Amino acid sequence: MRILITGGAGFVGSNLADFFLKNDSEVLCFDNLYRKGTEKNLEWLKENHKKNFSFIKGDIRSFDSLKEASRDVDVIFHTAAQTAVTTSLKDPRNDFEINALGTFNLLEAARQSNTDPIIIYTSTNKVYGDNVNAIPLKEKETRYEFDDEKFKLGIPEDFSTDADEHTPYGCSKYLGDVYMRDYYKIFGLKTITFRMSCIYGTRQFGNEDQGWVVHFIISSIFDKPLTIFGDGKQVRDILFISDLVNLFDIAIEKINKIKGQTFNIGGGSKNTCSLLELIQLIDELTDKKSKITHDDWRPSDQKVYISNISKVKKEINWEPEISVKEGVKKLIEWVEKNKNLFS
Repeated sequence: MRILITGGAGFVGSNLADFFLKNDSEVLCFDNLYRKGTEKNLEWLKENHKKNFSFIKGDIRSFDSLKEASRDVDVIFHTAAQTAVTTSLKDPRNDFEINALGTFNLLEAARQSNTDPIIIYTSTNKVYGDNVNAIPLKEKETRYEFDDEKFKLGIPEDFSTDADEHTPYGCSKYLGDVYMRDYYKIFGLKTITFRMSCIYGTRQFGNEDQGWVVHFIISSIFDKPLTIFGDGKQVRDILFISDLVNLFDIAIEKINKIKGQTFNIGGGSKNTCSLLELIQLIDELTDKKSKITHDDWRPSDQKVYISNISKVKKEINWEPEISVKEGVKKLIEWVEKNKNLFS
Protein backbone atom coordinates (compact mmCIF):
# COMPACT_ATOMS: atom_id res chain seq x y z
CA MET A 1 0.00 0.00 0.00
CA ARG A 2 0.95 3.62 -0.46
CA ILE A 3 -0.15 5.50 2.65
CA LEU A 4 -0.39 9.23 3.34
CA ILE A 5 -0.41 10.27 7.00
CA THR A 6 -1.31 13.87 7.74
CA GLY A 7 0.32 14.81 11.01
CA GLY A 8 2.67 11.92 10.30
CA ALA A 9 5.34 13.16 12.70
CA GLY A 10 2.90 13.52 15.58
CA PHE A 11 2.18 11.02 18.33
CA VAL A 12 -0.45 8.90 16.56
CA GLY A 13 0.95 9.56 13.09
CA SER A 14 4.50 8.47 13.86
CA ASN A 15 3.33 5.24 15.49
CA LEU A 16 1.15 4.49 12.47
CA ALA A 17 4.05 5.24 10.13
CA ASP A 18 6.40 2.94 12.05
CA PHE A 19 3.90 0.07 12.04
CA PHE A 20 3.07 0.21 8.34
CA LEU A 21 6.68 0.75 7.29
CA LYS A 22 7.59 -2.41 9.21
CA ASN A 23 4.89 -4.17 7.21
CA ASP A 24 6.40 -3.10 3.87
CA SER A 25 4.01 -0.29 3.00
CA GLU A 26 5.21 2.94 1.44
CA VAL A 27 4.53 5.85 3.80
CA LEU A 28 4.35 9.54 2.96
CA CYS A 29 4.50 11.69 6.10
CA PHE A 30 2.85 15.11 5.71
CA ASP A 31 3.46 17.48 8.63
CA ASN A 32 4.25 21.14 9.31
CA LEU A 33 6.33 20.16 12.39
CA TYR A 34 4.46 22.72 14.47
CA ARG A 35 3.82 20.58 17.54
CA LYS A 36 6.40 19.89 20.20
CA GLY A 37 8.21 16.60 19.62
CA THR A 38 7.40 16.28 15.92
CA GLU A 39 10.95 16.96 14.77
CA LYS A 40 12.22 14.30 17.17
CA ASN A 41 9.65 11.82 15.89
CA LEU A 42 10.58 12.60 12.30
CA GLU A 43 14.25 12.04 13.06
CA TRP A 44 13.38 8.71 14.71
CA LEU A 45 11.38 7.58 11.66
CA LYS A 46 14.19 8.52 9.28
CA GLU A 47 16.76 6.70 11.39
CA ASN A 48 14.72 3.51 11.62
CA HIS A 49 13.34 3.36 8.09
CA LYS A 50 15.81 3.87 5.27
CA LYS A 51 13.39 2.88 2.51
CA ASN A 52 9.72 3.39 1.63
CA PHE A 53 9.55 6.54 3.79
CA SER A 54 9.28 10.09 2.53
CA PHE A 55 8.46 13.40 4.15
CA ILE A 56 6.66 16.50 2.94
CA LYS A 57 6.73 19.59 5.11
CA GLY A 58 3.25 20.85 4.45
CA ASP A 59 0.18 22.34 6.07
CA ILE A 60 -3.33 20.92 5.71
CA ARG A 61 -4.63 24.48 5.32
CA SER A 62 -2.98 24.45 1.89
CA PHE A 63 -5.27 22.64 -0.54
CA ASP A 64 -2.71 22.55 -3.32
CA SER A 65 -0.14 20.82 -1.07
CA LEU A 66 -2.67 18.22 0.04
CA LYS A 67 -3.90 17.64 -3.49
CA GLU A 68 -0.38 16.89 -4.68
CA ALA A 69 0.35 14.59 -1.70
CA SER A 70 -2.96 12.70 -2.11
CA ARG A 71 -2.75 12.11 -5.84
CA ASP A 72 -1.61 8.48 -5.93
CA VAL A 73 -2.16 7.02 -2.45
CA ASP A 74 -4.27 4.03 -1.41
CA VAL A 75 -4.94 5.05 2.19
CA ILE A 76 -5.03 8.37 4.05
CA PHE A 77 -4.79 8.55 7.84
CA HIS A 78 -5.93 12.05 8.76
CA THR A 79 -4.36 12.68 12.17
CA ALA A 80 -3.23 16.30 11.69
CA ALA A 81 -5.18 18.64 13.96
CA GLN A 82 -5.25 21.36 16.52
CA THR A 83 -5.86 19.14 19.54
CA ALA A 84 -6.29 21.28 22.66
CA VAL A 85 -9.56 22.74 23.97
CA THR A 86 -7.70 25.54 25.74
CA THR A 87 -5.90 26.57 22.55
CA SER A 88 -9.19 26.65 20.66
CA LEU A 89 -10.57 29.09 23.23
CA LYS A 90 -7.57 31.40 22.82
CA ASP A 91 -7.52 31.30 19.02
CA PRO A 92 -10.75 29.87 17.59
CA ARG A 93 -10.01 31.02 14.05
CA ASN A 94 -6.77 29.05 13.90
CA ASP A 95 -8.56 26.04 15.40
CA PHE A 96 -11.28 26.27 12.72
CA GLU A 97 -8.83 26.67 9.84
CA ILE A 98 -6.78 23.63 10.89
CA ASN A 99 -9.56 21.25 11.95
CA ALA A 100 -12.53 22.22 9.81
CA LEU A 101 -10.98 23.76 6.69
CA GLY A 102 -8.03 21.36 6.81
CA THR A 103 -10.35 18.34 6.87
CA PHE A 104 -12.45 19.77 4.04
CA ASN A 105 -9.27 20.32 2.02
CA LEU A 106 -8.29 16.71 2.60
CA LEU A 107 -11.64 15.37 1.44
CA GLU A 108 -11.55 17.50 -1.70
CA ALA A 109 -7.99 16.36 -2.40
CA ALA A 110 -9.05 12.72 -2.00
CA ARG A 111 -12.12 13.25 -4.18
CA GLN A 112 -9.90 14.59 -6.95
CA SER A 113 -7.18 11.93 -6.55
CA ASN A 114 -6.45 9.15 -9.02
CA THR A 115 -6.87 6.24 -6.62
CA ASP A 116 -10.10 6.61 -4.57
CA PRO A 117 -8.23 6.22 -1.26
CA ILE A 118 -9.53 4.91 2.05
CA ILE A 119 -9.73 7.80 4.55
CA ILE A 120 -9.60 7.27 8.31
CA TYR A 121 -10.34 10.42 10.31
CA THR A 122 -9.31 10.83 13.94
CA SER A 123 -12.14 12.71 15.61
CA THR A 124 -12.82 13.21 19.33
CA ASN A 125 -15.28 12.52 22.13
CA LYS A 126 -15.66 16.31 22.42
CA VAL A 127 -18.22 16.16 19.59
CA TYR A 128 -20.76 15.18 22.29
CA GLY A 129 -20.19 18.50 24.03
CA ASP A 130 -21.81 19.31 27.33
CA ASN A 131 -24.53 16.68 26.79
CA VAL A 132 -22.32 14.19 28.62
CA ASN A 133 -22.44 16.32 31.77
CA ALA A 134 -26.24 16.03 31.85
CA ILE A 135 -25.98 12.34 32.75
CA PRO A 136 -26.50 11.85 36.52
CA LEU A 137 -23.33 10.97 38.42
CA LYS A 138 -22.46 9.34 41.69
CA GLU A 139 -19.36 10.42 43.55
CA LYS A 140 -17.00 7.90 45.10
CA GLU A 141 -13.77 8.34 47.02
CA THR A 142 -11.47 8.61 44.01
CA ARG A 143 -13.81 8.95 41.01
CA TYR A 144 -17.15 9.93 39.54
CA GLU A 145 -19.32 7.30 37.87
CA PHE A 146 -22.39 7.47 35.65
CA ASP A 147 -25.47 6.93 37.80
CA ASP A 148 -27.59 5.64 34.94
CA GLU A 149 -27.63 1.96 34.01
CA LYS A 150 -28.10 2.91 30.35
CA PHE A 151 -24.50 4.16 30.24
CA LYS A 152 -22.79 1.40 32.21
CA LEU A 153 -20.68 0.59 29.11
CA GLY A 154 -20.16 4.24 28.25
CA ILE A 155 -21.31 6.68 25.59
CA PRO A 156 -22.63 5.12 22.35
CA GLU A 157 -22.34 6.61 18.85
CA ASP A 158 -26.02 7.60 18.76
CA PHE A 159 -25.66 9.81 21.86
CA SER A 160 -26.80 13.35 21.08
CA THR A 161 -24.30 15.80 19.63
CA ASP A 162 -26.89 18.60 19.50
CA ALA A 163 -26.10 21.05 22.29
CA ASP A 164 -24.15 24.18 23.08
CA GLU A 165 -20.79 24.19 24.86
CA HIS A 166 -18.82 22.00 22.50
CA THR A 167 -15.98 24.57 22.72
CA PRO A 168 -14.49 25.72 19.40
CA TYR A 169 -12.38 22.54 19.33
CA GLY A 170 -15.43 20.28 19.64
CA CYS A 171 -17.22 22.29 16.94
CA SER A 172 -14.35 22.19 14.46
CA LYS A 173 -13.75 18.47 14.90
CA TYR A 174 -17.47 17.73 14.62
CA LEU A 175 -17.61 19.57 11.31
CA GLY A 176 -15.03 17.04 10.13
CA ASP A 177 -17.34 14.24 11.31
CA VAL A 178 -20.23 15.60 9.29
CA TYR A 179 -18.17 16.12 6.16
CA MET A 180 -16.70 12.62 6.37
CA ARG A 181 -20.16 11.06 6.45
CA ASP A 182 -21.53 13.29 3.69
CA TYR A 183 -18.59 12.74 1.37
CA TYR A 184 -19.25 9.02 1.72
CA LYS A 185 -22.96 9.37 1.02
CA ILE A 186 -22.76 11.99 -1.73
CA PHE A 187 -19.45 11.22 -3.47
CA GLY A 188 -18.87 7.62 -2.41
CA LEU A 189 -15.54 8.24 -0.65
CA LYS A 190 -14.43 5.38 1.57
CA THR A 191 -14.37 7.26 4.88
CA ILE A 192 -14.26 6.01 8.47
CA THR A 193 -14.51 8.25 11.52
CA PHE A 194 -13.02 7.31 14.88
CA ARG A 195 -14.29 9.46 17.76
CA MET A 196 -11.35 8.87 20.03
CA SER A 197 -11.06 9.10 23.77
CA CYS A 198 -7.71 9.40 25.58
CA ILE A 199 -4.95 7.77 23.53
CA TYR A 200 -1.56 7.45 25.23
CA GLY A 201 1.77 5.80 24.61
CA THR A 202 5.28 6.04 23.25
CA ARG A 203 6.39 8.95 21.01
CA GLN A 204 3.96 11.23 22.87
CA PHE A 205 5.07 14.62 24.18
CA GLY A 206 2.08 15.71 26.24
CA ASN A 207 1.30 18.73 28.36
CA GLU A 208 -1.47 19.79 30.71
CA ASP A 209 -3.71 20.73 27.77
CA GLN A 210 -3.39 17.51 25.77
CA GLY A 211 -1.84 14.11 26.41
CA TRP A 212 -2.47 14.14 30.14
CA VAL A 213 -1.35 10.57 30.86
CA VAL A 214 2.19 11.12 29.60
CA HIS A 215 2.18 14.63 31.07
CA PHE A 216 1.55 13.14 34.51
CA ILE A 217 4.32 10.58 33.97
CA ILE A 218 6.83 13.18 32.77
CA SER A 219 6.00 15.41 35.74
CA SER A 220 6.60 12.52 38.15
CA ILE A 221 9.86 11.34 36.61
CA PHE A 222 11.33 14.85 36.40
CA ASP A 223 9.97 15.92 39.82
CA LYS A 224 7.84 18.71 38.36
CA PRO A 225 4.72 20.06 40.09
CA LEU A 226 1.44 18.83 38.65
CA THR A 227 -1.75 20.90 38.39
CA ILE A 228 -5.14 19.20 38.51
CA PHE A 229 -8.05 21.22 37.16
CA GLY A 230 -11.05 20.41 39.32
CA ASP A 231 -10.98 17.77 42.05
CA GLY A 232 -9.21 15.00 40.11
CA LYS A 233 -12.14 12.59 40.26
CA GLN A 234 -12.96 13.03 36.57
CA VAL A 235 -12.81 9.71 34.73
CA ARG A 236 -11.71 8.75 31.21
CA ASP A 237 -11.22 5.50 29.37
CA ILE A 238 -7.66 5.32 28.09
CA LEU A 239 -6.28 3.39 25.13
CA PHE A 240 -2.65 2.44 24.53
CA ILE A 241 -1.27 3.42 21.14
CA SER A 242 -0.46 -0.12 19.96
CA ASP A 243 -4.13 -1.06 20.35
CA LEU A 244 -5.15 1.95 18.26
CA VAL A 245 -2.63 1.10 15.54
CA ASN A 246 -3.99 -2.45 15.38
CA LEU A 247 -7.47 -1.00 14.96
CA PHE A 248 -6.36 1.07 11.95
CA ASP A 249 -4.86 -2.02 10.37
CA ILE A 250 -8.04 -4.05 10.86
CA ALA A 251 -10.21 -1.17 9.62
CA ILE A 252 -8.37 -1.11 6.29
CA GLU A 253 -8.98 -4.84 5.85
CA LYS A 254 -12.68 -4.44 6.70
CA ILE A 255 -13.26 -1.25 4.69
CA ASN A 256 -16.08 -2.64 2.53
CA LYS A 257 -18.03 -3.55 5.65
CA ILE A 258 -17.53 -0.34 7.64
CA LYS A 259 -17.02 2.49 5.14
CA GLY A 260 -19.08 5.58 5.91
CA GLN A 261 -19.45 4.63 9.55
CA THR A 262 -18.52 6.36 12.80
CA PHE A 263 -17.11 4.54 15.83
CA ASN A 264 -16.39 5.55 19.41
CA ILE A 265 -12.84 4.45 20.17
CA GLY A 266 -11.15 4.22 23.55
CA GLY A 267 -10.22 1.82 26.27
CA GLY A 268 -13.88 1.20 27.01
CA SER A 269 -15.46 0.44 30.37
CA LYS A 270 -12.70 -2.06 31.29
CA ASN A 271 -9.90 0.51 30.95
CA THR A 272 -10.93 3.56 32.92
CA CYS A 273 -9.18 5.66 35.52
CA SER A 274 -9.63 8.98 37.25
CA LEU A 275 -6.86 11.55 37.45
CA LEU A 276 -6.36 10.72 41.12
CA GLU A 277 -6.20 6.99 40.38
CA LEU A 278 -3.67 7.52 37.60
CA ILE A 279 -1.45 9.57 39.89
CA GLN A 280 -1.64 6.87 42.55
CA LEU A 281 -0.65 4.22 39.96
CA ILE A 282 2.26 6.32 38.69
CA ASP A 283 3.47 6.89 42.25
CA GLU A 284 3.39 3.13 42.88
CA LEU A 285 5.23 2.27 39.67
CA THR A 286 7.89 4.98 40.05
CA ASP A 287 8.20 4.77 43.84
CA LYS A 288 7.73 8.54 44.02
CA LYS A 289 5.23 11.02 45.40
CA SER A 290 3.74 13.44 42.88
CA LYS A 291 3.62 17.13 43.75
CA ILE A 292 0.03 18.20 43.19
CA THR A 293 -1.76 21.56 43.17
CA HIS A 294 -5.37 22.26 42.20
CA ASP A 295 -6.97 24.90 39.98
CA ASP A 296 -10.48 25.71 38.75
CA TRP A 297 -12.40 23.38 36.44
CA ARG A 298 -11.78 24.08 32.76
CA PRO A 299 -14.62 25.03 30.36
CA SER A 300 -16.81 22.10 29.26
CA ASP A 301 -14.62 19.52 31.00
CA GLN A 302 -16.58 16.28 31.10
CA LYS A 303 -16.55 14.80 34.62
CA VAL A 304 -16.94 11.33 33.16
CA TYR A 305 -16.38 10.20 29.61
CA ILE A 306 -16.19 6.51 28.72
CA SER A 307 -16.40 5.20 25.16
CA ASN A 308 -18.93 2.48 24.56
CA ILE A 309 -16.92 0.34 22.15
CA SER A 310 -19.61 -2.31 21.61
CA LYS A 311 -20.18 -1.26 18.00
CA VAL A 312 -16.56 -1.60 16.87
CA LYS A 313 -16.25 -4.91 18.73
CA LYS A 314 -19.32 -6.23 16.96
CA GLU A 315 -18.49 -4.88 13.49
CA ILE A 316 -14.81 -5.85 13.20
CA ASN A 317 -14.02 -7.90 16.31
CA TRP A 318 -11.58 -5.37 17.78
CA GLU A 319 -11.05 -4.59 21.44
CA PRO A 320 -8.13 -3.33 23.56
CA GLU A 321 -5.50 -5.79 24.72
CA ILE A 322 -3.33 -3.52 26.91
CA SER A 323 -4.65 -2.90 30.43
CA VAL A 324 -4.30 0.47 32.17
CA LYS A 325 -1.55 -0.78 34.48
CA GLU A 326 0.36 -2.49 31.66
CA GLY A 327 0.12 0.53 29.39
CA VAL A 328 1.17 3.02 32.06
CA LYS A 329 4.11 0.79 32.97
CA LYS A 330 5.19 0.62 29.31
CA LEU A 331 5.01 4.40 28.98
CA ILE A 332 6.96 5.01 32.20
CA GLU A 333 9.69 2.69 30.92
CA TRP A 334 9.81 4.54 27.59
CA VAL A 335 10.08 7.97 29.22
CA GLU A 336 12.79 6.69 31.61
CA LYS A 337 14.74 5.24 28.68
CA ASN A 338 14.40 8.42 26.60
CA LYS A 339 14.88 11.21 29.13
CA ASN A 340 17.03 13.08 26.65
CA LEU A 341 13.96 13.66 24.45
CA PHE A 342 12.32 15.73 27.18
CA SER A 343 15.24 18.00 28.07
